[in-house]
Amino acid sequence: MFIEILILIISLAALVYSADKFVFGAAAIARNFGIAPMIIGLTIVAMGSSAPEMIVAATAALQGSSDTAIGNAIGSNITNIALVLGITALFKPLLVSSMTLKREIPILLVITLIASYMLFDLNFTFIEGVILMVGFVAFISILLLVSLKQRKSNKIDDPMILEAEQDIPENVKTAAAMFWLTFGIILLPLSAHFLVDSATFIAKAFGISDLVIGLTIIAIGTSLPELAASVMSIIKKEDDLAMGNIIGSNIFNILAVLALPALIAPGTVDSEVASRDAPYMIGTTFLLFLLCFSRSGQFRITRMKGAVLFIGFIAYQYLIFSQ
Repeated sequence: MFIEILILIISLAALVYSADKFVFGAAAIARNFGIAPMIIGLTIVAMGSSAPEMIVAATAALQGSSDTAIGNAIGSNITNIALVLGITALFKPLLVSSMTLKREIPILLVITLIASYMLFDLNFTFIEGVILMVGFVAFISILLLVSLKQRKSNKIDDPMILEAEQDIPENVKTAAAMFWLTFGIILLPLSAHFLVDSATFIAKAFGISDLVIGLTIIAIGTSLPELAASVMSIIKKEDDLAMGNIIGSNIFNILAVLALPALIAPGTVDSEVASRDAPYMIGTTFLLFLLCFSRSGQFRITRMKGAVLFIGFIAYQYLIFSQ
């Protein structure tokens, strides 16, 4: 058992590290080939924080553990809002002015409701996976079109987009970028394979379901990039980017990550998803919506609001393990 736990910890660390290097290499190569920083920031860098979830979901589904993949997507969204944003706001209150984010939070709430509705009948179909993936492509396309339109009119003043552009690596040689891209491509699926294997073994040894492992250990582990990115953003006084990392990651988790188990291994879903986890994800997302949009019109997450979110995370962990 000790060996399996050690493998789980090492593979989780390798997964997070390889995802970071994959994004670094891909973004540097894109910049060297003349792709606009705005496009890189809104696609490669934005999706990078969800890379661990995507690889784990695909690996778990291919290995017949669809509940682990579904749990990872749902658990990551709850963790991002309640734990990552909660801790970030406790560390420093967030004041957000990005219009992009103000549009994306209602979108996140709507797609969360749609995805949860798909899961409520406990049968996740291939068609539902296609719908989510089409929604993902449409979301990225619309986001890019709106941003490109603003760029052409020289009206790019959205703090989140400007801050995302600044985070793209500069002066990286193409050979070095190719090395890190290749390194990430090799290590990402390899670490995900060992992570899913060890997590499944531990779950069976302790009589825990694959779903719970996905909701807890794997979800928290794969959310570490969002936590690191958010903390670094507020240290650099980039509040909009800190919030953007979380909102963007949750949208990608719903549309792209959750789509993978339906596309790869459609079928029945653990009943706890409909009765406990999807409703809690809806509740957490709706709480974020309420906390962000105040009567004064200010888009602000205070320390008190951060504490409320963090307590919500603790309550969810208690709910899972008390059952």
